[in-house]
Amino acid sequence: MGVEELLLVRHGESMGNVAASAAEAAGAEVIEIGQRDADVPLSDTGIEQARALGAGLRELPDHELPTTVWSSPYARAVQTGQIALQAAGLALPFSVDERLRDRELGVLDLLTSRGVQARFPFEAQRRRWLGKFYHRPPGGESWADLVLRVRSFLADLERLEEGQRVLVVCHDAMVLAFRYVCERLTEAQILEIGATTPVINVSMSRLVRPPGDRVWQLVTFNDVSHLHRHDVPVTRHEGDRDVQPR
Repeated sequence: MGVEELLLVRHGESMGNVAASAAEAAGAEVIEIGQRDADVPLSDTGIEQARALGAGLRELPDHELPTTVWSSPYARAVQTGQIALQAAGLALPFSVDERLRDRELGVLDLLTSRGVQARFPFEAQRRRWLGKFYHRPPGGESWADLVLRVRSFLADLERLEEGQRVLVVCHDAMVLAFRYVCERLTEAQILEIGATTPVINVSMSRLVRPPGDRVWQLVTFNDVSHLHRHDVPVTRHEGDRDVQPR
């Protein structure tokens, strides 16, 4: 039978999101965080968003409620999942998997778009030529690398969580990687989605498949109606929209 449903959630707004937006707005080259990426926590707004996510989960009909949770090991994702479950009053199995972590940027870590162009102009040129899907910065990962992680994770998930509705708390690029794999999208299709519809903090995207069917169907994408219903700010921290090869 395999997994019946995937509910993909991006973590709430993090202190890293706030710092990156501030650095870009100021025209700075470096994003000042003072922590390694794995340890960056939610902002105060992100905590509110995680609680609203929990309220949204509580409002789901029984046949749509997740039965188990898997999370990126990064603090902002674990926080989001745990706060949401507490707010929802749900006691679900909660597991972390390193394959759900955010994309590693290697030598470009903590650099704004201005910083990349100033300090690694050749990498900026390579990225424009290859496009975001295949460009792998030195020491880092491409979107194609994330796809390999997702394929591996899903293969294990089928074995471990047969017949379950699985909530996955992860990161924006990972949500897109899941869509690429599950919907059998092309490079051009997923890059267009990434460029035109950035994944919003604590948005919910639901993938389902009928029993015996191997192809997933997208039911909802980037849904933040739970934030609107509970009067919690919607935050859009998006990456570079210049994603296509040229």
